[in-house]
Amino acid sequence: MNVYILVVDDEPDVEALFRQHFRRDLRAGRFHMEFALSAPDAIKRAAEVRDPSLILILSDINMPGMSGLDMLPKVRADHPHVPVIMITAYGDVETRRKAIEGGATGLLTKPIDFALLRHEIDTRLEQAA
Repeated sequence: MNVYILVVDDEPDVEALFRQHFRRDLRAGRFHMEFALSAPDAIKRAAEVRDPSLILILSDINMPGMSGLDMLPKVRADHPHVPVIMITAYGDVETRRKAIEGGATGLLTKPIDFALLRHEIDTRLEQAA
């Protein structure tokens, strides 16, 4: 089964960063990564990836236009079983509260701890198998 992780961030260099950190996994075909530069684009891409192959959504919070927190209830409504982890440069208590109340599974702060993220992805891959 092809499994997908959707990464949402308005910074174009995020794709290169994620592809670098997960290059072996991507090359081995353990999972595929889709990238969206905006929340509306992410909603569209999530709709294009058919369930149950979408196993995780990683989204920045602060983006122009629709924020990650605004996008959260929309993707959760369409994909209630897909965990969403929010990513932010501001890991304060209020941001964490808003993310969790909005349906996020967790919150990662920048710079991203890729070892922790790898563990989360491995968990999702085991559940999808």
